[in-house]
Amino acid sequence: MAFENRADVGAAERDEWSYAPAVGVGPFRFGMTVSEVVEAAGILGRTEVSDCPRQYSVFSPTSKIEIHRPEVAPSPPAATAYVSEAAGLFCIAADAVQGPQVSYDGLPLVGRDLAELESDAIAYAEANDVQFRITPEGYAAPDDSGIVMRAQMVGEALRSRPLFMVPRDGAWTEWDSLPSEECHATGRPPVSSTPPDNPWPDEG
Repeated sequence: MAFENRADVGAAERDEWSYAPAVGVGPFRFGMTVSEVVEAAGILGRTEVSDCPRQYSVFSPTSKIEIHRPEVAPSPPAATAYVSEAAGLFCIAADAVQGPQVSYDGLPLVGRDLAELESDAIAYAEANDVQFRITPEGYAAPDDSGIVMRAQMVGEALRSRPLFMVPRDGAWTEWDSLPSEECHATGRPPVSSTPPDNPWPDEG
């Protein structure tokens, strides 16, 4: 089933990355160390490595690696990788404007108007007799536990910023593992910022 990324007008020219659940996305594989992520990112552009604030001791120290497109003037990173000291690479976020395009069975996920992505996700679910998930902002998205769809404000619109993830440091789910930097949309507040009875608080 093919979909047109109608919301992508004006975005940077995008690379195409593949996604394999529980394996990785693009040139990155879950479990990589910081140095391995930086090396893999070298073909994509320049990187900036920093420490994430450690708010809770339940998670091991985490590094954030921002990957910038080399041909673009100073701008938000095209992708951001999060690497746990205990679990290695567990999360890659694709920027809604600068990020690569990643598709789920033909459904483009990056930089979409969330209402349009919801319409396509529901159509995909109906055509394939599968379920869909509701994002924290209240929109439908593919039913894949390794994809956590977030919102990013671009101009006056909320665009899709997918996170490709595996659980970290003994957490039960990807949502429990969400980096604190990725918890909140830059647009309207999410329907729920923390799932009920979540024993794993958000942590950077």
